[in-house]
Amino acid sequence: MDGRGKETVSPVVRVWEGAPPAEVLDGASADAWMDFDADVRCLDDRPWLPARSPGEPDRQAPSLLDRLRGRTRSGVAPPASPPPAIALCHPDGRIREAALDAAHTEPELRPLLAVRCADWVSPVRERARALLAELPADALFPLAELILRLSRRSRGDFARALLEDALREGPAAEVLALTAHPDRATYRLAYRIAVERGLLTPMELAATAAASGDVTLQDLCAEAAVKSGATEGPDAAAVLDRLLTARAPRVRAAGVTALRRAGRYGDAEPFLVDRSGVVRACARYVLRQGGVDPLPVYRALCAEPAAHPAAAAGLGECGDRATDAEALWALLGHPLPSVRVHAISGLRALDVVERERLTPLLDDPSPAVVRAATRALLPDAAGIPEHLLRERSAPERPRAVRVAADRLLRAAERQRRPDPGYG
Repeated sequence: MDGRGKETVSPVVRVWEGAPPAEVLDGASADAWMDFDADVRCLDDRPWLPARSPGEPDRQAPSLLDRLRGRTRSGVAPPASPPPAIALCHPDGRIREAALDAAHTEPELRPLLAVRCADWVSPVRERARALLAELPADALFPLAELILRLSRRSRGDFARALLEDALREGPAAEVLALTAHPDRATYRLAYRIAVERGLLTPMELAATAAASGDVTLQDLCAEAAVKSGATEGPDAAAVLDRLLTARAPRVRAAGVTALRRAGRYGDAEPFLVDRSGVVRACARYVLRQGGVDPLPVYRALCAEPAAHPAAAAGLGECGDRATDAEALWALLGHPLPSVRVHAISGLRALDVVERERLTPLLDDPSPAVVRAATRALLPDAAGIPEHLLRERSAPERPRAVRVAADRLLRAAERQRRPDPGYG
């Protein structure tokens, strides 16, 4: 039953009753085709199978197994054989194999031909693969999502290899169309082939990397956009600027690193105070390649931390313990929470965290500062007096303080637990 009280009829039953697969599964996802294949062979009691024949409450309806075997309640054979779509998923491998020719000639059944390429019965599998290989390359593109799902099976590599060959040799328009496919595995493969074939300009790649939320796609497109030679074209500056303004840190990092190849060493300096540690590290690398030591820059920036809060973290990442640690400790009293957070990160990077000096920040009014202090104190949680943490876990304390105290109490318990002995 669906949410409106109407009975939901399984696609298997609808196809058995004569509905064309194109009507039942038109535009269906890969999961729908795979479920259809599995449901035909799932011969136990299913929610979509009628429990009793209409008008005969005391007699059991013929099961799908009875129908597939050609029987009815009375033992009389039905007037027609199973439809090709049902036969292609039949539990009997000989029936599946006999139905393969229909799948080769009827486009609406080609998804099931792809399914049979991963069949567990060798004659069925080999015949299906031979028929799939005879199809024109453009017949595989609509099956891309299903083929990639099937490739996760132990026998699913054959169809994937055919699809990848078709994408490498087929029309560029078909490959680019698949880059807009909603399925993640499908658009990732399409983009990989498009990059291999050079179907996208550096600017298109940069725009994709900057706009995508898929980290795999970010890396693929950002690296392709700044590969050797891409930073020398007429749009080179625009490509780098697009990457440098991306929200994703890994994309900005690719753009900052590419500044070295473009000879724009000085343009990396603003990224010394990026909010991402990866981007800051790339900026330091580029500046050093250009002959600039980033440490004096960080020290100067930390003199006015309100303008560049992340300078404190950067100072810790490349500073000197003896010289720079006290400057970072002093920043823990800064009125801006962001400065205090980055100062804690800098102290951790310098490995100069002192438990007694940092514990008071567990009461900081900023939850971000409390979380940063907690992370810094976790390795030495056992050294914090337990009563101080118990006090901070009281119900009247702010939530961030209670969570921090609970985390530290659990960490302290683990640290006090003796190592298992070997007796």
